[in-house]
Amino acid sequence: MTESRWRFTMRLPSFALVACLLPLAASAEVVDSGPSGFTLENSAVVDADPDQAWKALVGDVGRWWPADHTWWGDAGKLSIEARAGGCFCERDGDRQARHLEVVFVDPGRTLRLAGGLGPLQGMGLHGALEFRLAPVEGGGTRITLWYRVGGYSPDDLSGFAAVVDRVQAQQLDGLVQFLAAHETGSAAASGQGN
Repeated sequence: MTESRWRFTMRLPSFALVACLLPLAASAEVVDSGPSGFTLENSAVVDADPDQAWKALVGDVGRWWPADHTWWGDAGKLSIEARAGGCFCERDGDRQARHLEVVFVDPGRTLRLAGGLGPLQGMGLHGALEFRLAPVEGGGTRITLWYRVGGYSPDDLSGFAAVVDRVQAQQLDGLVQFLAAHETGSAAASGQGN
């Protein structure tokens, strides 16, 4: 086991504990779970339109993704190539990780990625993760983070569902908070010009 892998693995239990104690701005739900997998859904409404939310999602991932959910502790090393076959990757010189592969892109609506995030990858599990963006009547966008994970494991995977759901809610909340700060900053900047 490499040193960086060891550090991530050793931090995982504290992530789970912290994630369980954090208040959530997004609604979170374990849709279903069983011994061979689970489905999670987290959603939140933001004041941004779908195009603005999309730009933040794919273009600013390094600014909203929680740094403690990266392999080397620096979210600024993350990028999403929003094209079929593209990479949601973390690159820190020779240290690199392909978190997920982009498999479907419908700008402003859906970004679908495939693979296992974090320790799920090392467990040999696979999943389909979707960011779904939908306009909300009266303005804003509902962002839904949906993740279905499955595969062989000697452990009952339903036991992981609640922890992964809380982590996913924290990740979505990072995007929500980033968009809220961006909207507040834009409003303040436009108010100063008057």
